[in-house]
Amino acid sequence: MSGDAIRRLLLAGVAPSNRPPPLTVKLLHARLLRLDLLAALSPLLLRALSSSALHLHALRLHCLLPNPSHLTFPIALKSASRLPHPLRAGEQLHARSLKLPSHTNPHVLTSLLTLYARCGLLHRAQRVFDEMPHPSTVSWTALITAYMDAGDLREAVHVARNAFANGMRPDSFTAVRVLTACARVADLATGETVWRAAEQEGIAQSVFVATAAVDLYVKCGEMAKAREVFDKMRDKDAVAWGAMVGGYASNGHPREALDLFLAMQAEGVRPDCYAVAGALSACTRLGALDLGRQAIRMVDWDEFLDNPIYKKLDELGLEMKTMGYEPTTEVVMFDVEDEEKEHTLVHHSEKLAIAFNLLVTGPGETIRVTKNLRVCSDCHTAIKLISRITHREIIVRDNNRFHCFRDGSCSCNDYW
Repeated sequence: MSGDAIRRLLLAGVAPSNRPPPLTVKLLHARLLRLDLLAALSPLLLRALSSSALHLHALRLHCLLPNPSHLTFPIALKSASRLPHPLRAGEQLHARSLKLPSHTNPHVLTSLLTLYARCGLLHRAQRVFDEMPHPSTVSWTALITAYMDAGDLREAVHVARNAFANGMRPDSFTAVRVLTACARVADLATGETVWRAAEQEGIAQSVFVATAAVDLYVKCGEMAKAREVFDKMRDKDAVAWGAMVGGYASNGHPREALDLFLAMQAEGVRPDCYAVAGALSACTRLGALDLGRQAIRMVDWDEFLDNPIYKKLDELGLEMKTMGYEPTTEVVMFDVEDEEKEHTLVHHSEKLAIAFNLLVTGPGETIRVTKNLRVCSDCHTAIKLISRITHREIIVRDNNRFHCFRDGSCSCNDYW
């Protein structure tokens, strides 16, 4: 295979849908060595190694590069952040970058910020950010996300306010992140600033941005404004409908919730679980039991259960049982048979969230889950095994602390 052919293959592999298998990447590496083309194609090869979850391989290659640059350092830092214990490799890369002009490159600093944030070292992440004379939207978003992932939503909103005061122009991802943070802390003023900026940037018609704005207004009790945003949406998906139906129900407007749920059916949109829950809540408040039964009949519940998320949970369950896992049915406080208790445990929210993330994220990517209750002992045991089976880092934030699951163990040492 010629150098040009390898270049084309590596370029094609940048797209997630075209990622070559790890063995193929290793063979391409060997071929580049024989053709003496490693230096010329090292950034592409590094990206291929990182995308294929060959993170140690990528870091070893980066160590051998005589002249690493602003193109290679971000990839190496990304690979370092995917390791079970990323701090040591990250600090070595940081020290090496200080000796080179590329240290001041915003892409390098943003990647370094993200690594320290993943290690839980927010003071270091903030210090790296403070070194940037002119932070980009990506850099601001990385810092906001760091505080959100750490559960410090108020600081995340504070950073967002500074970002907008310094002239940051949000993209869709940034707008959704900040609107979500504002919704969680009910900061209507900052959220509306973000929404106005989204309108000015022409991204307010994004279904994701608009739905985040609906959620903001719902959480702040501004149902008229939520409905105004909802009505202006060109393409409403089930999530947008569910946010609005659930918003009416949670804010004490059962009639409006039920009317909108029925309008959703008339539009031919299949309700998600949030829309159905909102409709059932509304029916309960109105005493409309017949309408409640009608709402339940509108869903093909078998379709909810016969989906890839539940299939993934079943696959993981079989693998866990071969490793000696036995469900801790004592945590289920209902007076039902053990088989039914096991079924209940399988469908705990954090397990569903993890299964979903396993389906939609790439190999080696960290999975992050936030839970507003204390994680139960059964889920804790199960997630430790899932982290070993899938070779993933899984970070769970419950109402008490962070749990960082890696290779079958948890950072809390089973004490929480």
